[in-house]
Amino acid sequence: MNFSKRVMDAVLSFLAVLVFMLPMAIVAILIKLDSKGPVIFKQKRLGKNKVVFNIYKFRTMRTDTPNVSTEDLGDPSLYITKLGKFLRKSSLDELPQLFNILVGHMSIVGPRPALYNQYVLIAMRDEVGANSIRPGLTGYAQVRGRDFISDQEKVGYDKYYVEHMSLWLDVKIICWTAKSVVRSEGVRVD
Repeated sequence: MNFSKRVMDAVLSFLAVLVFMLPMAIVAILIKLDSKGPVIFKQKRLGKNKVVFNIYKFRTMRTDTPNVSTEDLGDPSLYITKLGKFLRKSSLDELPQLFNILVGHMSIVGPRPALYNQYVLIAMRDEVGANSIRPGLTGYAQVRGRDFISDQEKVGYDKYYVEHMSLWLDVKIICWTAKSVVRSEGVRVD
């Protein structure tokens, strides 16, 4: 499964980069017009076997935002740019992760990559084997609540995914993700 999953990830992410190249260029221009700072936000995350890599996202927050998880910001709305709210709600901010998938840091489907300093979450994921596979652009936890479920619930969903990994489950998660993105479900933008 690992080799075929990696091949599928590489092919699909390459095709997605081609399809979304123009929308990504437009988003990049809009970000530059909306606020000062870089277009791309880089953040240290844990990959397969807890190897640290830089995840790429379109920047949705001001450049003076503390580098912590959104839940730890107190009131995240104080830091989100005008355009950032739309990018988060539409999940367009995640498009640069196609490059993370293309180079092999991530998979299309898998547990979302933890911040390098989310020690409790990392330890819980170790217990269920979630750190031994490539993290994903989307995952079972994302289609089950995303920003509105606890770390314990996320790890439970990650465990389910690790134990039931298959091409069919990946296809279902991708379809559920598309539905969630269209409906803007499970996204905290305030």
